[in-house]
Amino acid sequence: MSMRLDSRIYVAGHRGLVGSAITRCLQKAGYQNIITRTHAELDLMDHPAVRTFFEQEKPEYVFLAAAKVGGILANDTYPAEFIHENLAIQDNVIHEAWRAKTRRLLFLGSSCIYPRDCPQPMKEEYLLTGPLEPTNRAYAIAKIAGIEMCWSYNRQHGTRFLAVMPTNLYGPGDNYDLQNSHVLPALIRKMHEAKEGNHKEVVIWGTGEPRREFLYSEDMADACVTLMHLEDSKFCAEAIRYPPLINIGCGQDLTIRELAETIARVVGYRGKLRFDISMPSGTPRKLLDVSRMSALGWKPDTGLIQGIEALSQTFFPVGMAMRLRNADGLSVIDVYAEKSAHSFGEIVHYKCSSQHAETCAS
Repeated sequence: MSMRLDSRIYVAGHRGLVGSAITRCLQKAGYQNIITRTHAELDLMDHPAVRTFFEQEKPEYVFLAAAKVGGILANDTYPAEFIHENLAIQDNVIHEAWRAKTRRLLFLGSSCIYPRDCPQPMKEEYLLTGPLEPTNRAYAIAKIAGIEMCWSYNRQHGTRFLAVMPTNLYGPGDNYDLQNSHVLPALIRKMHEAKEGNHKEVVIWGTGEPRREFLYSEDMADACVTLMHLEDSKFCAEAIRYPPLINIGCGQDLTIRELAETIARVVGYRGKLRFDISMPSGTPRKLLDVSRMSALGWKPDTGLIQGIEALSQTFFPVGMAMRLRNADGLSVIDVYAEKSAHSFGEIVHYKCSSQHAETCAS
């Protein structure tokens, strides 16, 4: 059964990049019983606590967006934490969702589950067909275990658990910590700081040649809600596949060098970009095959430059007024003091609106 407006919906990880976007999407669409818990209220690594939560709340639908995430440096430095914490969270939530007879669960993974030298674009069936990227192998294996767990529970217990593999995500609430963030928000911070400090150059890890695909988090949230709202026959058709996963992306990529140049133009930084080839570059290319998601009638709304412009606004500290221009110097966006860097509602354009509410009410 697809979600109704009064369904009990649990968003695990509602303060994270994806979880917060899913929560906003559901709220915008009119869902009335959204269940959330902060880490202080519920530690998802604590199995007894998770069991008590599911027994008391009995969520009908679960978005499992809670995870320990990070960029190349964080994954390479703390592999034990990445595999331990993610395995624990997944094990507890998926198992207790089954015990609580949750109707549907959507498990959010990552495109790093695919082999390092995977054929491009990466199809879902390429899972486990080759060696993984060494720098984030621990995280990838944890996510692969989550996919296998969904499939195992579907086979043995008849659950309807589906895994989604998003491409590289960015958006409101992103992490700008240079030690732990992903490449796009890290580059936005570097460009802004270089511009404000009049720095002559920005140093970027690697060769700049690896290619990456990027998706705005609000579009990712809309895709997740779209999937959870599928009629039973379509949702089950996806869940019973092996592997029970579906890619979510935009189907286009660019090099890290091109990304850095684009962000520099949007921010207005005119200095030199220097690529440090002594540092790791990561997987050569990560472009998802999104044909299955497209076949379901979904596609993203937010273009890369549009998304970077919106995200750049959230980076500004409160009280700062700045102008962003595109490559031609024509598009000007004013960010005024009265807009808090955390007031995302002022700048986020929601795709998730009446289309879900109308069909849910039927």
